[in-house]
Amino acid sequence: MSSRIEQLIDEIEEYIESCKPKFMSNTEIIVNKDEMDELLRELRMKTPDEIKRYQKIISNKEAILNDARAKAEALINEATIHTNELISEHEIMQQAYAQANEVITMATRQAQEIVDNATIEANTVRTAAAQYMEDMLSYLENIIVSARQAAGTHYENLLGSRKHYEEIIQNDRKQLHPIEEDMEALEANGDSGSIDVISQ
Repeated sequence: MSSRIEQLIDEIEEYIESCKPKFMSNTEIIVNKDEMDELLRELRMKTPDEIKRYQKIISNKEAILNDARAKAEALINEATIHTNELISEHEIMQQAYAQANEVITMATRQAQEIVDNATIEANTVRTAAAQYMEDMLSYLENIIVSARQAAGTHYENLLGSRKHYEEIIQNDRKQLHPIEEDMEALEANGDSGSIDVISQ
């Protein structure tokens, strides 16, 4: 079962795929800022919970080791009890010593194997959890950076388009009132002379 943070990443990817492309552009899209902000806000809220979840997995390493030690001690205690029972029988004293040593050696070896395997397992879990969080945070960072860059590019293009249309409007106004513009220009320059207007 996937985590909520993975579901949010899928939702962000699906939303980006569903966005309409910008006019005359193959690389830019038009996003709804409110929808994107809502997805990113929930992502930020869920990320600490996911981190806590994997920290809990890492902390289980100690529990795994403690369980392994308990099993090892139980094996050794069982071997010791068995040894004492064998030693108590005088007619098989020598055999009891041999069997006791063999049982203790085997129990010690099994206990060490349990501890070693538990240590390897715990380290594997911790490494996998840390790597998963590193990959996930890197992926989230890339998504946020891409979203910010797209928004910045869209804003810059909007400013450029506005300036272009303002210049067109100003030029059109000058063409509609050329004489008034010339008069204003002369007055601004302090020229009090007259301008002859040729009527047709």
